[in-house]
Amino acid sequence: MTATQLQFVREQPIPVEFRGAIVGWHRPDFVVEQSVVVEIKSVSRIEPVFIKQVLTYLRVTHLRVGLLLNFNVTSMANEGIRRVVL
Repeated sequence: MTATQLQFVREQPIPVEFRGAIVGWHRPDFVVEQSVVVEIKSVSRIEPVFIKQVLTYLRVTHLRVGLLLNFNVTSMANEGIRRVVL
């Protein structure tokens, strides 16, 4: 991504709070241009839990668009990219 001059942050920790205390951390794979969350997988199929994971990242980052990329497919263009919108 640096070759295209896109600004991104990799695995930036985002606190998970419960009753005012930090109980864990979310770490999206990438946040690109402070506008898109990108989550990378290499799985046989995209499960609903992965989509929920991206939706959670969108909520906590206050962003609207996410991309779920699955590299364990025969064609990235047809099967490997899932757009998730909040």
